[in-house]
Amino acid sequence: MELKLATAEKQVLDELVKLLQSRDLRGENGNWKEFLHVYDKNADSPSDPSRRSHEDLVQFLTTFKKKEDLQLLKCHANHLLIENLKQESQDEDTPEQMLVRLTVEHPSYSLDYSFKPYSEDWFVSDVGMKMKKVMESTNMVAVDCEMVLCEDGTEGLVRVGVVDRDLKVILDEFVKPNKPVVDYRTDITGITAEDIENASLSVVDIQETLQPFLSTGTILVGHSLNRDLEVLKIDHPKVIDTALVFKYPNTRKLRRPSLNNLCKSILGYEVRKTGVPHDCVHDASAAMKLALAVVEKRVDTTIKPSKEMLEVEKAKLFLHKIPNNVPSEELEQVLSGKFTLDVKQAKTQGRYYCAFALFHSSEDADQAFEHIDGIEMTDSLGLPQKVVIIKLSSGSRASIYVRKMVQDE
Repeated sequence: MELKLATAEKQVLDELVKLLQSRDLRGENGNWKEFLHVYDKNADSPSDPSRRSHEDLVQFLTTFKKKEDLQLLKCHANHLLIENLKQESQDEDTPEQMLVRLTVEHPSYSLDYSFKPYSEDWFVSDVGMKMKKVMESTNMVAVDCEMVLCEDGTEGLVRVGVVDRDLKVILDEFVKPNKPVVDYRTDITGITAEDIENASLSVVDIQETLQPFLSTGTILVGHSLNRDLEVLKIDHPKVIDTALVFKYPNTRKLRRPSLNNLCKSILGYEVRKTGVPHDCVHDASAAMKLALAVVEKRVDTTIKPSKEMLEVEKAKLFLHKIPNNVPSEELEQVLSGKFTLDVKQAKTQGRYYCAFALFHSSEDADQAFEHIDGIEMTDSLGLPQKVVIIKLSSGSRASIYVRKMVQDE
C-alpha cells in the first residue's frame, strides 16, 4: 500500500486525508491532528491537507493497516477517478475512454455499480491510487460469468471466461461455490453438478488471476458487467458495459438491448441460439467484438431495431419480479402453449430474478398472455402486463409479473 500511495496524485491524497478526517478514523498514530502533533513539532504548521506536502500525506495514510480502512481508501480513490473523468473534456478521449465515459454517465451506472466491497472477500482495484499514465491505459479484457442459485438466495459463481483484445482466451475455468446450490440452471448455464464437482478454484483464485490486469489500469469489458463483478466480488472503476453503451433511438435510456440483439445488429450473427446454453467465453468475446466495433470501425452506438427484431420481441413475454425461492422449472405453469424459457440471472444479489418466454410467433405469445389468469395493468412504459399468483410444489404461493415486450398496435 505504501508504494501505491507514493505513486498517487497529490490531489487524490488530499481527498483521502479529508475523508479520514470527516470520519475521524484513526491509524496507528491516531487521527490526522494527533498524527501531526507527533510527526511535526512546529505548532504553526498548517493542518489543511492541501497545504501539506505529498510526503506528509503519504506518511499519515500509511499508518492505516486494517483491511477495511484500506478498502475504504481505494474505493474513494476509484470514485474520484470516475468523477474526474466526468468533469474532464471529451475532446482528448481515446475511443476506449469514450466508451468508459458512456458507461459511467449512463443513468443506471450509479445504481448498478454501487457495490459495498468492505467485506474480507472483496478485491478492490487500486487503479485510483496510480499516476495518470496508468489510469489512462487503453488495454482491455472482456469478462463473462455463469452463475447458479444458492441455498441462501444469492448467486454463486461456477464458471469464468476472460478474453483479451485479440480474443485470445486468458481464462476459462470452473469455480467451486462456497454455498449449497439449489438450482444449477443447466438449461441456461450448461453447468451440471458433475462439472463443478472436481473444481478446485475459488473466487479468490480468480481475483488473484485478474489482479495484474486491474492494477495496470486495464479496462474490463462485458455485457451487464455489474452482474459478473458482483459474483466475482471485484470493484474496479474502469469498465465498458455494452448494455449501457449501446441504445435504441427514441426510447428511454433505461431500455437495454440484449447481447444477442447487439450481435445481430452490429456483428451480423447470433451469439445465443434459442434452447442452447450460454457459453461465457463466447459471450465475453462478443462483448469485446462490440467494443472493438466502436473503437476500430467507429460503429454508431445508437442502433435501430430491424423488423425482424421487432417480430422476435413480439413473440416474447417477460416474466419479472420472480422471487429467488421460485425454481425456474416451476415457471412452466404460468403460461399456456409451447414456449422456451430463457432465465436471466439476477442483476444483483437481491430477492428477484427474471426470465423470457420465447414463443414460435407473436400470435402464440398474444394468446398465452390473454389466457393468463391475473390482474392486467400497464408498466411505467405503458406496456401491458399481468400479475399472476402461482402455487409452488412446496405448498407456498408466489406472485410474478408477466409483461409484453412491444406495445399493442
